[in-house]
Amino acid sequence: MGASLIKDIMTKQFATVTLKDNVYEVAVKMKQEDTGFIPVVEGTKLIGVITDRDIVIRGLAEKKEGSAAVEKVMSSTQITSATPQTTIDEAAKLMAKQQIRRLPVVDNGKLVGIVSIGDLAVRDKFADEAGEALNQISEKEKVKI
Repeated sequence: MGASLIKDIMTKQFATVTLKDNVYEVAVKMKQEDTGFIPVVEGTKLIGVITDRDIVIRGLAEKKEGSAAVEKVMSSTQITSATPQTTIDEAAKLMAKQQIRRLPVVDNGKLVGIVSIGDLAVRDKFADEAGEALNQISEKEKVKI
């Protein structure tokens, strides 16, 4: 039996925003979708991500208006992503190394899913990988505080 792939556990239904959206619209969408992470797309191509932390740090703390463009606050340099064929173990290790809780899944340039630490954790046989990834993320956050 081969390794399990993230295409089997990734979330395929997710909200996205575009460069035409503003920070206020993203915040409203985050509230509606009950998420703190939204991919920024151009068509179906992933060009960035925006998190609730981005809105606070690059938006509010820098006194940007709600009408500020998404690109003014989004994270777009070197987006960490995986492919549908990435193994769950590889994804967990990548998330731990990059200190991220959510991993966009891209197939031939097209955003096709998102994997979260929670997606890993709810699969019993992957709980160890998820726990290890989350533990490494949390340890580095403690150091930053």
